[in-house]
Amino acid sequence: MEKIEIKEELKTIIANRAMLNDSYFNDVAMTNVKIMNANLSNLEIEGAQLGGAFIHNIGMPPKDHPMYDPDARQRPLRFEDCDLNNSTITNCNLSGVVINDCNISGMRINGISVEDLLNEYRK
Repeated sequence: MEKIEIKEELKTIIANRAMLNDSYFNDVAMTNVKIMNANLSNLEIEGAQLGGAFIHNIGMPPKDHPMYDPDARQRPLRFEDCDLNNSTITNCNLSGVVINDCNISGMRINGISVEDLLNEYRK
């Protein structure tokens, strides 16, 4: 497949059934972008503003999906140096999640202060 380098400003790109492996975007505005039904394995986003982002239905294909594999396991995700203050995580599998060296002031799990829990644990 041929590589295309775009050097001019494009207003809108619509790509259906596209193979964009090894693509590179730098110094771009991508507000209101929707990525649906995509394999984003090994995606790296650096130095981005994600305010208002809505990330949902992430993981392996569900049972009714043609690519469903009952033996497949989601590879772990990594978040480093991210400002996630006032974010909400709902109905997510966080088993085995490790949180290190993070500001957890005001963080709550099911309405319970994590700071208070850790203070009680340390006593």
